Amino acid sequence: MNLRITHSHNFFKLKGILDKRSLSIFQNEFNNIFERVNALTISIEEVEWMDRYGVKAMTGLHDEALLKNKKLSIIGLGCKELYEHFKYKTTA
Repeated sequence: MNLRITHSHNFFKLKGILDKRSLSIFQNEFNNIFERVNALTISIEEVEWMDRYGVKAMTGLHDEALLKNKKLSIIGLGCKELYEHFKYKTTA
């Protein structure tokens, strides 16, 4: 399944697979997002799988939020790869 992104205001819902092939969809949607919003919530509940490119894209968005002093919330239990990355990063 390809990646689908739906949104309502500052709430975005990802569904499908975030990998190298679908990375452009993610990047097009979130390019300069913090120029338009101060707070952003992304649900990954329906993300089936994420490869290292998807994890890197999500962590890049997280780093951008920190750099620009914006709020980013990632919710849902859909993708263990992302949570493992952040878990490892915080324990290191």
